[in-house]
Amino acid sequence: MSRSPRILYVTSRWPDAAGTGAHLRSLNLLRGLEQMGSVEVLVLNAENRDEDLALGRGRWLRHSAAIRVNAQPNSGFVDQLAWTIDPKRSYPNGWSISEQDAQYVRNKARDFDLVWFYKLVSPDLFPDGSWPSSVVDIDDLPSSYERRTLKMAGGLGERILTARRLFTWRRRERLLGDRFSVLSVCSEEDKRYLKDLGLARPIHVIPNGFDEPLGDWTRALANPPRIGFVGRLDHEPNRDGIQWFIDHCWSRIKSVIPNLKLRLVGPGTELLQDSQLDIESLGWLPSVTEEMKTWSVMVVPIRLGAGTCVKVAHGFSQRCPIVSTSLGARGYDCLHEREMYIADSPEMFASACVELVRDLDKAQPLAERAWDYFVEKWSWKSIYPKVWAAAEDCLSQSEATASYSV
Repeated sequence: MSRSPRILYVTSRWPDAAGTGAHLRSLNLLRGLEQMGSVEVLVLNAENRDEDLALGRGRWLRHSAAIRVNAQPNSGFVDQLAWTIDPKRSYPNGWSISEQDAQYVRNKARDFDLVWFYKLVSPDLFPDGSWPSSVVDIDDLPSSYERRTLKMAGGLGERILTARRLFTWRRRERLLGDRFSVLSVCSEEDKRYLKDLGLARPIHVIPNGFDEPLGDWTRALANPPRIGFVGRLDHEPNRDGIQWFIDHCWSRIKSVIPNLKLRLVGPGTELLQDSQLDIESLGWLPSVTEEMKTWSVMVVPIRLGAGTCVKVAHGFSQRCPIVSTSLGARGYDCLHEREMYIADSPEMFASACVELVRDLDKAQPLAERAWDYFVEKWSWKSIYPKVWAAAEDCLSQSEATASYSV
């Protein structure tokens, strides 16, 4: 293609540097695409943000527009049964856009060389169908989330419902190759999983990352020492993880380091503040950088979920030592005691935190190795070529099809 491609970027998450990991990924995918073509942004406003405010915050977005999302619940026995049996059932997440808006987007897409969807929830807001010349950045595979939830499910009823959702999502994921030209995921594990499902379409790995810090990055550890956690507690994996850490790890750590503080950053963490246990909530912060500089350790106690944890790349970018569960470290190809400490039992997780808080000679080299790894593989500057490769793969398919049809 001799000219710059025209790209329609369709997202259900506002591209926002001050948002969650999903918003950051949405923003950086967009930034990468803007370096290779002319991009128009279409936000499917599933978050119900005030559109004028959101578009004002993202005023730098060229040709940005928002479409309202409506509830389309799969309620009642008949709807639930149909959703379970029919892998082509429309609106699997219980949300949709209007027929008029759906037709508008379909017609608009014909004017572009490439349509890039961020997250499966975006195309799932439309009636089921295929999208020519399209890339879908899956990010989190629904079946992966359900598979891990099933391992931790409690009663029989919960296990049956989770198994039903797992069965249904796996069947839907097998059909992704019929809907999109190119798929992208955030880990090699997810790529292998989709290949094992029989998908023949190209699958690219675009990992989660973080921006390299600007200005002074010198750490300024607090005294008394601090352990930190970042995450919104309206996100179940965050809520489950930090509650597990408080219930099963924190007292073990405090018994060895009595003056240690636990600092929580993110909306909803106010509910966990407890001065008697030295648990301090900072709520939402526009930037965590200065706070994270004071932490001896950042914990990533994630036990549920899919995809990869952006907070790991964030910690690497700040040279903050990390203790994570195996699931929290998923997708980063890290080794225990090389870039981070990895532990899954309360005893081992607490022991790892104590060791890194008390032994700077171990903590500092660990963080430096993680920083080197981050610059090489997990900074968005190093990830952008993977975004371009996925887009170019889709564009080359479109050109080949056009040449063949002529």
